[in-house]
Amino acid sequence: MQTDLQPAGSSGVADGVANGVANKVTGLYEQAGGLLGDAVPWLEANHFLNNTLAAWAVALVAVAAIFVVLSFARGILLARAKRLHATHKTLLWDLGLRLILKTSVLIIAAVALAGGLRGLDLPAGVARAADILVIALLGAQVAIWATVVADWALVLFLSRQTSTTAEAAESTLRASMAAVRFLVLLAVYAMIALIAMDNFGVDVTALITGMGIGGIAVALASQKILGDVFGSLSITLDKPFELGDFIIVGTEMGTVENIGIKTTRLRALSGEQLVISNSDLLGSRVRNFKRMQERRVLFSLGVVYQTPIEKVRRIPGLIREAIESQPNTRFDRAHFQKFGASSLDFEAVYFMKVPDYNAYMDTQEKVNLFLAERFQDLGVDFAYPTQTLYVKPEPSAPPAGAIARQ
Repeated sequence: MQTDLQPAGSSGVADGVANGVANKVTGLYEQAGGLLGDAVPWLEANHFLNNTLAAWAVALVAVAAIFVVLSFARGILLARAKRLHATHKTLLWDLGLRLILKTSVLIIAAVALAGGLRGLDLPAGVARAADILVIALLGAQVAIWATVVADWALVLFLSRQTSTTAEAAESTLRASMAAVRFLVLLAVYAMIALIAMDNFGVDVTALITGMGIGGIAVALASQKILGDVFGSLSITLDKPFELGDFIIVGTEMGTVENIGIKTTRLRALSGEQLVISNSDLLGSRVRNFKRMQERRVLFSLGVVYQTPIEKVRRIPGLIREAIESQPNTRFDRAHFQKFGASSLDFEAVYFMKVPDYNAYMDTQEKVNLFLAERFQDLGVDFAYPTQTLYVKPEPSAPPAGAIARQ
């Protein structure tokens, strides 16, 4: 005996509901088809700006499709660039990531608009306005990309230079590179503006000529300033001296306190501050004592002519002993050099292994005191400028009376 758990008549109710839903959906499709069928002739019969509404509908669909595809492609490239940049840390992917991030939605819309409206036969004025809009957006995007590339190059350059540049000089380097970045971007923006104006129908020949003449005038007027700016960049990059170095420029000397965009400031030994333009520094011979590895010292002394020859022979050895007894010294030579006007002259050369000037003066003082003590013990006298005058008496004249008698 079988038991039917389904209530009587339920199957018929379900079938009726299903058939009703199917009939409703079919009716909606038929109504939509009817509406579309009625709309297509209407779209084809009506015109707007020399094109049917159907053509406009197709163009708008194309614009939307191109915009969606480009936006999707931008998203894929951005995700891939982020992943590869995080994995490989390469400079190329870093630049690519920056460019993609700075790719504006407006430029995607401009490209989509240019592609979608290409199939329409627009009036000349409308077509020209559309072209101007697209060119303006493209120019703006190129300017943004140029700024990104300039900033990326600046950061890359600074990251490589600051590893070998003193921290106090980084501000000067950044200021100099910022000035260069401004000039480069100014040239790029001017080029973009000229190209855009040429596409707008503006005659840029006279404008370029005027800009050339004006540029020459500005360059001549600011030649000194630009020379100092690029001089600052050259000093920072080439590093003939750095902050804290003691240098001599011509007749001026001092410790470098600041390297600016236009001038370099030195602190003189007497305390005042010397301000020298960077272009003058680059055109001068600079002596940098901070980079001295060893200091060569030459000194001389003289003894009196009455010094016995045996003691004269001992003097070079005493000088060598005096030098080698001091720390951080390297003896080179000591000789009886010449017969002076009022002394027997000796010359000695040694090297200080440390470049510090105070250390050199302390060592020279000790050498001098050592020699003074030894010369005193030996009975050798230091010479000083003297002159000995020998007066020859004239023969006396004979008496006047004797001459008369003769």
